[in-house]
Amino acid sequence: MYMQHTYDYLIVGSGLFGATFAYKAKQAGKKCLVIDKRPHLGGNVYCENIEGINVHKYGAHIFHTANKKVWDFVNSLVPFNRYTNCPVANYKGKLYNLPFNMNTFHQLWGVLTPEEAQDKIAQEQSKIREQLSGKEPQNLEEQALMLVGEDIYNKLIKDYTEKQWGRPCNCLPAFIIKRLPLRFVFDNNYFNDPYQGIPIGGYNALINKLLEGVETRTDCDFFSSDWGLKKALSIAKKIVYTGPIDQFYDYRFGHLDWRTVSFKTRIEQTPNYQGNAVVNYTSHDVPYTRVIEHKHFEMFGQAVYDCPKTVVSEEYSTEYKEGMEPFYPINDERNNTMAEQYRALAMQEKDVIFGGRLAQYRYFDMAPVIEMALQYFE
Repeated sequence: MYMQHTYDYLIVGSGLFGATFAYKAKQAGKKCLVIDKRPHLGGNVYCENIEGINVHKYGAHIFHTANKKVWDFVNSLVPFNRYTNCPVANYKGKLYNLPFNMNTFHQLWGVLTPEEAQDKIAQEQSKIREQLSGKEPQNLEEQALMLVGEDIYNKLIKDYTEKQWGRPCNCLPAFIIKRLPLRFVFDNNYFNDPYQGIPIGGYNALINKLLEGVETRTDCDFFSSDWGLKKALSIAKKIVYTGPIDQFYDYRFGHLDWRTVSFKTRIEQTPNYQGNAVVNYTSHDVPYTRVIEHKHFEMFGQAVYDCPKTVVSEEYSTEYKEGMEPFYPINDERNNTMAEQYRALAMQEKDVIFGGRLAQYRYFDMAPVIEMALQYFE
């Protein structure tokens, strides 16, 4: 039914890369068609409204950036609120502030000054240095112990990381934790970036603005018998592809591995369930990695209690299987080598632009994805 139309771009996927690309292309006078296999637009930032609360259907998305140009761009579309990410860790019923800062060190050891905290961490680090006898850390466990010592590692890193990756820490590569920031100030703001917040009205408001006036189709799978590369190039001059790169090449070199996340979301008959948007559960005693209370992303002060119910989601990290949504690339040697082979093929494509996390097999925060899309029109 599209054969009579000519598009400048067929954009496969309506997440932040695809939607931003479509917005800028439309501004440049180009005609776009955006297709998405899901029944909704927005990719993983899509929100579902439940009990008047914007629920992050595919996990918590917190926008943060040091790039003023990107910040000004998104705020020119939808104003952002003042949400600041200050997660809390629950280890066997005891609460600790994140990231690791003076509040955390006081909760762990009762220290009162930065000097006391630094001395305590130095003592912890010296133990692992002795054990390694000058050798470089060979795995994530040794790397983390070298950076923060046993106490922080055992309570706030080990079990949480193993739940995330489904593997023992001593079987994970050291480079996953290249550094663990230690702040010797009482500051619970998780991000160092100067700009941070959530779109007022939720991420759907941002996606709708980006795709305003652009032709879109949902429930439309690029890899179905109705579509494919040949069909796409018969109706569009170029393709912007944001899906899995290995699938685009029909798994020529093999399947790339992913970790994924499943969610158990429920309504609680209380206005305030846990008092924070994000609580990490850092012990194996609890099967999920964290609990998100969605209203705290957009409701503050009395507004929390003006909304009589709340919605919480438990997050479970699992191995990716066919039919699931891929979330996190597995950056081990096998997958990195395979991904480079796919990227080499992608570099040779004249009529296809590969953008975003899935198409590049790299984990990106939201702001860099938008920045990448904007760069095509500079």
